[in-house]
Amino acid sequence: MDTDAAPARTAPVRLEAWSEDDAGLLRALNAPALTEHLGGPETEEQLVGRHRRYVDLSAGDAGAGRMFRIVLLPEEVVVGSIGYWPQTWDGEPVYETGWAVLPGFQGRGLATSATRAVVAEARSAGRHRHLHAFPSADNAASNAVCRKAGFELRGERDFEYPPGRPMCCNDWRLDLERS
Repeated sequence: MDTDAAPARTAPVRLEAWSEDDAGLLRALNAPALTEHLGGPETEEQLVGRHRRYVDLSAGDAGAGRMFRIVLLPEEVVVGSIGYWPQTWDGEPVYETGWAVLPGFQGRGLATSATRAVVAEARSAGRHRHLHAFPSADNAASNAVCRKAGFELRGERDFEYPPGRPMCCNDWRLDLERS
């Protein structure tokens, strides 16, 4: 048994829909240490646009995706963000997911707990069969989250993120029709 995946090793979290009040969280998550695998911090203009997209996504149809803040329980402390959104991958309509946890809360299983919760959200939205995650191949922590949350590693892929910045990522996939 993988002890890292044992329930006692992950803290309980609740996902709450992203709101106008979460701009400060997005700025906190824009730190160099949290964006090193994503091309570095975004500009203020890019953050404003991202925040608007997150608010709009969370206000619409759940089938079109959602963004959430991650709340640690029972402390009721906001510790990060996670979401799922539609993507086309290898010609197939799928959901993609991504997350970030603030540095002071990393290493406690929060990203894994939040990923399991977002899997349930994407599953209940019912629009796509697969949920993918594309962490950088050298991001050991995010790749471990995928493994612990039940995703299947499909291999390395060349990816561009942000646009114009090539990177090597791992393609992780979870079948939402399986429990």
